[in-house]
Amino acid sequence: MLGCVRIATVRQMARVVTAEDADGRSYVRRALRDLEEEGLAETNGKHGKEPIWNLTRRGLRAVADGGELPLRPRAGTGARAVRAGYGGHGLAVTETILAYGGRAHLTAWQVEVNHAIKETGLSFNTDAVLTLPTKTSEVRLFEVDNGTMPRARLAREVWDYERYAGHRCWEGARGTIGTTFPFWRRYRYMRSERFPTLHVVLAGLEEHLLQRRLEALTEDVHGIAVGVLATTLPRLKRREPWLRLGVDDPGRRRERYPEPVGR
Repeated sequence: MLGCVRIATVRQMARVVTAEDADGRSYVRRALRDLEEEGLAETNGKHGKEPIWNLTRRGLRAVADGGELPLRPRAGTGARAVRAGYGGHGLAVTETILAYGGRAHLTAWQVEVNHAIKETGLSFNTDAVLTLPTKTSEVRLFEVDNGTMPRARLAREVWDYERYAGHRCWEGARGTIGTTFPFWRRYRYMRSERFPTLHVVLAGLEEHLLQRRLEALTEDVHGIAVGVLATTLPRLKRREPWLRLGVDDPGRRRERYPEPVGR
């Protein structure tokens, strides 16, 4: 599991590697101690009383060398990052992955996926991306807010997805063909028919505060032209319906983001 997510607690790992009606934490602890002795796993801090575990560089390389998983990012797992608060956010991402799909398609997730457009300077990381093994490689994007960022910044991060989806490029090596294409379809999600839906999960606060944050986000992204679904982590765990905040609308994106210049 540590090869699929960035960080996790013993409790989280036990939910994946043991039967649903069994408490496998003792088994996981023994396995982690063995990995730690081999220099493959380590812990650099705690979340409450629970140690936070991650793979070392050697561990990540061992997983990648197995050929089943790509090399995962390691940044944000050190003691300094945990003390700075990344530990709570990283665990919320792991919890979201477990709550959304559990053991199903665990290896189909990627964490901290960068989306960047050099020409415009736009660059942001998506907390988690799920690529389902279907004929069209269905993709779902996930942003997890752990209740620490200002409301304006959260909204800006969501709007970044529309800016990314709206960027277009000219056909031809020097833009001489005369037509344009969506950047994301050519360079990122080539098999997707529509821009992937963004799933926003709010966590890290008491449930009534999460509900207020969800209502505020609904107002802040009103009119966005990409598909956006939102929920809170408690609601996700209870399998309650997602709230739709935006609908994918390529036509409106064409109006908002005109043809690129510099042809």
